[in-house]
Amino acid sequence: MKPVLLKGGRVVDPSQNHDAVADLLMVDGKVEALKKRLSAPDGAEIVDCKGKVVAPGLVDIHVHLREPGREDAETVASGARAAAAGGFTSVCAMPNTDPVTDNQAAIGFIVKQGADAGAARVYPIGATTLGQKGEQLSEFGEMVHAGAVAVSDDGHPVVSTQLMRSALEYARSFGIPVAEHCEDPYLFKHGVMHEGTVSARMGLKGIPSACEEIMVARNLLLAELTGGHIHLCHMSSRESVALIRRAKDRNVNVTAEGAPHHFALTHEATEGYDTNAKMNPPLREEADVEAVRDGLKDGTLDVIATDHAPHHYESKEREFDDAPFGIIGLETALGMGLTQLVGKGYLTLPELINRMSTEPARIFHLPAGTLRRGVAADVMVFDPEVRWVVDPAAFLSKSRNTPFGGWELAGKVERTLVGGVTVFTG
Repeated sequence: MKPVLLKGGRVVDPSQNHDAVADLLMVDGKVEALKKRLSAPDGAEIVDCKGKVVAPGLVDIHVHLREPGREDAETVASGARAAAAGGFTSVCAMPNTDPVTDNQAAIGFIVKQGADAGAARVYPIGATTLGQKGEQLSEFGEMVHAGAVAVSDDGHPVVSTQLMRSALEYARSFGIPVAEHCEDPYLFKHGVMHEGTVSARMGLKGIPSACEEIMVARNLLLAELTGGHIHLCHMSSRESVALIRRAKDRNVNVTAEGAPHHFALTHEATEGYDTNAKMNPPLREEADVEAVRDGLKDGTLDVIATDHAPHHYESKEREFDDAPFGIIGLETALGMGLTQLVGKGYLTLPELINRMSTEPARIFHLPAGTLRRGVAADVMVFDPEVRWVVDPAAFLSKSRNTPFGGWELAGKVERTLVGGVTVFTG
């Protein structure tokens, strides 16, 4: 393996509070040195990074890769390639596949597919309950032994309070989080978008914010009771953010996500019955968008996660009521963060990298999110000055379901390295 020397870039590594122009040397797939004016070893590949940002590879702890069962929409390999194109070097795959990833063999399959892809690293998340049916806990220990880094029934809430309590206690013994989709199914029933003025005008069944908030409150109480680590997925409501903030003040073991679509769009994006703006939890109001941004700024929301949810074109080309929830996000997440958060003064660039790399790696205990000497050389290089227009037809994902087509974004990924090997060049 050739040594690689990235020269003269602005190296941003929140794990070491490093933000300065420097060189980064990678040898045998690991970080060898980070300092100014490094000499290149014999035979090294030298990459001029002047004017570029060099940072730990991004980490997305919430993606849907669809394999097995929906390979028409995405595969582990295509999702891993899309991730690398977006600057991600590690992604965590949700278990709502067909069959559900709820056992040791299924976890092993995802691990193997990820390794074979030769792009971003893929870490499986096991199902909290067998078949995601919310009736019986899966065998957490066997899945963790096979490579699972968390458990979740994402897409389905664990409705039983007793079962969720047991899940938090069981997961605590293995040191993993329970990632929960917060949704009261009785309030949610048949809803397709946020309940508000837009849903009333469009004549569509709405989902009230309380549908999320009730389950957020319950899960926080259970985490406080058990001491287990609850990770709350894709927070969309202002009151959800406030509940988490208060829980953190009480030292509850909680972490939470904000997604790019929830800090960039309101329910008005669904006007015209645009199914690419249909997601769960739904796009809400301007005050909710502001709350998500503020939550990411003050750390109430620990990480940015895409909830990358690919769907085949024909699935989304239906009436709004019948179309599936979800949008893709791996190839636009960095640009959305730079444009909507850094560009608008909510986060600094190091803070954005922290929310998209260092923090997600820390809370899911992944060997990523840092450029410390001796760690795997998972690195991204991007040009912060380049502005580009989102063209879904150019995505490496197999799906195109994004509401951001035609948007101009800041920051273009130029190179992604995993284990010191270049897996994407833009």
